[in-house]
Order: sequence, then C-alpha cells, then structure tokens
Amino acid sequence: MINSTFVAFEECRKGDRLPISTVIDNLVFDTNGLIPVVAQDHQSGEVLMLAWMNRVAIELTLTSGDMTYWSRSRSELWRKGDTSGHGQRLKTMRADCDGDTLLCDVEQIGAACHTGRKSCFYLQMDINSMSAAITESIPAI
Repeated sequence: MINSTFVAFEECRKGDRLPISTVIDNLVFDTNGLIPVVAQDHQSGEVLMLAWMNRVAIELTLTSGDMTYWSRSRSELWRKGDTSGHGQRLKTMRADCDGDTLLCDVEQIGAACHTGRKSCFYLQMDINSMSAAITESIPAI
C-alpha cells in the first residue's frame, strides 16, 4: 500500500519541518493499531530491541521522554523500566520512508533485554557453520 503522504514527504528538503501530528496521523499502523519500533543505543548505535507502539504509546513517549510501548502479550501499555528498573530515555524518534516503522535512539539505563543482556539480539546466525552463537552471556547476579 502506497502512503501518499509519505511519498509527498520525499520532496521535502533537509531542515524542512512538519507538524508531529501530521506525521503521526499518517503512520501506517497494522490491523491491531500497532507499529514496530526499533530501539537503538544513541551512543553506540547498537540495536537493543524491537517492540510495538500504538498511537497512545507514541504520544506518551514524545511527551514524557520515557519509552512507552504496547505489550502484545499483556494487551497494555508499558513504560520500559517500570518493573525491571532498566529504562529508556528517548533521544530521537524517526519514521522510515514508508511510515510503517519507527526508529528510536535511546539512552539505555541497565539492560534492554528481559534476560538481563544489553541487547535482545544476542543470538547470531553463522552461515559458514550453519549454527547460531550466543554472543552475550546472562550477567551474573
């Protein structure tokens, strides 16, 4: 599906500004009202996790600066760190050229992964050996 508003954004020049509400209004949410969000460390650029947001989560994140996601398993909003103490502060939020994915640079406080690892992406596929390697151990408590 072509997002005509985002196609129109392609003609914008560096430095042009658009109202956030216009961008949010034209994001492509799935049938459950969700959009995928990639969170990456704002200093290293390391991808930390993939999560989901609905419109409310986006608005809460933008107004509070605390990364707020939609939990598909619990069907509720969750602010990263409320239960684990491992929060995320928003540095920048970007939409991709199709308006169907968000990329957030975050300040990660503690681990991003529920396993205690820095990143959720600790399982690396090796095409040469056709095996998967664990790239980070669970931290000792």
